[in-house]
Formats: sequence, C-alpha cells, structure tokens
Amino acid sequence: MSRMATSAAIDAHYYNSFGRAAGYLPQDRAHAHAWAKEFAERAMEHKGDHIPPVADLERLLDTDPVVHQYVAGMIEQVPEGERIVTDIPHLLQCLDKIAVTAPEYEWDPAKRVFFPMSTLFVHMMATDGGWNAFRNAAFNDALAGVLQYWFKFLSNEIAGEDSRVVLNKGPQGWFSQPAYEQNKLYEFDIDLSQEYGGLASYNAFFHRPIKQEFRPLTTDAAAVASPNDGKVVRYRQDVRRKDQFWLKGQPYSLENMLDNSEYTDRFVGGDVLQTFLSGADYHRWHSPVDGKVVACDTVPGYMFAELQSMGDDPTAGTHSQCYGASVNTRGIVIIESTAPAIGLVCVMPIGITEISSITHTVGVGDTITKGQEIGYFSYGGSSMCLLFERNKVDITVPQNESGDADSGAPVFVNAQIARAK
Repeated sequence: MSRMATSAAIDAHYYNSFGRAAGYLPQDRAHAHAWAKEFAERAMEHKGDHIPPVADLERLLDTDPVVHQYVAGMIEQVPEGERIVTDIPHLLQCLDKIAVTAPEYEWDPAKRVFFPMSTLFVHMMATDGGWNAFRNAAFNDALAGVLQYWFKFLSNEIAGEDSRVVLNKGPQGWFSQPAYEQNKLYEFDIDLSQEYGGLASYNAFFHRPIKQEFRPLTTDAAAVASPNDGKVVRYRQDVRRKDQFWLKGQPYSLENMLDNSEYTDRFVGGDVLQTFLSGADYHRWHSPVDGKVVACDTVPGYMFAELQSMGDDPTAGTHSQCYGASVNTRGIVIIESTAPAIGLVCVMPIGITEISSITHTVGVGDTITKGQEIGYFSYGGSSMCLLFERNKVDITVPQNESGDADSGAPVFVNAQIARAK
C-alpha cells in the first residue's frame, strides 16, 4: 500500500527542489503553500469547459485506471494539513487557470512564485503516487499538452488572451525597479519607452536578446566558449556509453543522453560539463566553437520526474539535474569543430519542470561560428550539458564540490569554459 507522505518529507523535498534553487519558488515554503492555497481557491471559480489539453487529461484519467490511481494517490497521500488540491476535478480546474496565467514579479525571494505548476505539484511530488505519476508516459504526455498551451499563451498565440499584462512598472511588474535591477535589464534589448517594452509577448521578454557588449566573445583561438549563462553543476571525465544514471551520485550515461545517436561512440570516454540557469539568466544559447552542425534534434522526455531520494538530501536537486540529462526533454546540437579543432562538441539544453519550449535556430549542414546564437529556452528553468570527445579539452571552470547546484561557479555565454589540449 502506498504510504502517506510526512510533513518532514515534504519539507525536505521542497528545500532541495530545483525550483527553489533556481529562484523560481519561494525560499520559505510557508509562502509557497499560502500562494498555492489562494490560487487553488480562485481556480475553483472556473465552471466552464476545460481548455482542450485539460479535457484530454480528464479523458485519460477517466479511461486509464492506472494513471487515475497514481494521480488520485498523489493527492490523497499529501497530509491533510498540507493538502491544497482536494481531488482530481479540482486539479483540472487549477491546470485550466495556470494555462492562462502569466507569472507576476515578486521582489521578496521568500515569497517569489514564478513556477505556478511546480508550486501546485511540489507537495504531491514527494509522495509515492507522485513518484509514479510523473514518470508515467501517458500522464507526462498529457501534462506536456497543458504546458504547450501555456507556452502558446505566454507567446500570445491564444485568441483573446494577452500575456503582456505583467510587463509593466507596477509593484508586481517585470519592469519595476527591483525587477529591473535583479534581472539586469539594462544588459538587454528592451525599450521601456514603449508599451510592454516593445515586446510581442511574455516569452519574448523571457528569452530577450542581450547586448553584445555585455557578453564579449573570448579572443583565445584555443578557447571553447560557454554556450550559456549559469552556474556549474559539476563535470565528469571518462564518461561511459551506458551507466546507471538513476543512482544517487549517478554518472552520466551517453547512450541515454544522446538517444542512441550515431555519434554516441565518439563521446565515449570523454567529458560532460553541466551547468544550470536561474530565472535571471540570459536564456539563449550560443555555439562554443566554429564548425558545422552534423546533428540537430529535440528528444521528448519527462518534465517533472526526479531522482527519488529518502529523507533530507541536500544534494537531491543537483542529482535530479544530472538524472534529467538522461530522461528529460532535451535538445541535441552536435558540431564538428574547426576552431579549435577538437572533433565533436555536443550542446545539450535540458528542460526542467515548467520548460515550455526548446527552440533551435540552426539546422543540420549549417556552418556556424563561435559565439553565434544557436537556440533558446522559452519560459522555464533549465540545465545545459556540454559533451566533448576523449582527451580533447581541459575544463577551465572550477569543479563544484558542494553538492549544491546554486553554489557552483558562474559561467557566462561567450566566455571561456574550456581549452583545446
């Protein structure tokens, strides 16, 4: 029989979650609980038809008894005092509401909720039912449909809806003074003299382009440039073709990461450098080297699945990011490098939780230069892996020994992250 989660287990899960580390969830869980409770109460006011992907999820829950059992279980296994979502119909109402809600800015990190679905799910993810539900392919695919609808809303592609209402200078607006300073908006191409900053949607704000002078390209010909802003999660050498990536402290498994790419064997014994992006980071990615794109794809995968751990594990958020490199939705851009001449380099953006879209702006056969934009994340938090062949580079950023992804050394797009040997 599935066990009721304890408040201590929920607490440990929350404080070690990716969303909290990345700054998308409140530092104080009490504020996350209060926000979700108020949001869930407002969602109950919705009495009309479900949006199409929520209607699809409802049909899945009505026709698949296994998925229904998992989802009902993850709701019921949250202790009564912690429970926010009361039952499956209430969950569906909440998803209807989330899919047409743009995140508001909050200056106080203790109260910040930028990931509404993660905030709704975070208690349920700590239950046995949650571990099973979020790793169920059918349920994951149904949630992907909801998130895709949210992506369209945030991109202003839903008739009658405008995600830009939060792009203002009010107290909860993304152009307020605290938001301007926290997100260093002076570094980006935004015109605050225009309504909504001259932007077409909230997503256009999220993956806003940066002014070149704030991310100068390394001038060292032997340097490998960072493809993204972020912090070092960790790096590993002598990576195996296949390994047990689901274990605590797990290694990377190239066969799983690269989805059995024809180029997998070229990376066996090589290096993996993983970084993660927080909410204030620049969310476009650039080429680390000069070269030619030989592979470009997006691999569908999980969004809310985590590496299961017991008790208070301060490294759980980091381990789940590494686990996500093998199972989450991820992009694969493989470049045959020419300068520096280090063989194949793989840029692998990884979606985590609310990630709505991984968009490539290059394709197979394109010749690209170091520092050229090659893609971007739309709204969501994420992680990035950079893969190298064996004995080709020396990683020049500090290893993260802390076990805490948020304590890793900072990296900046276009700056040196490794050098050719």
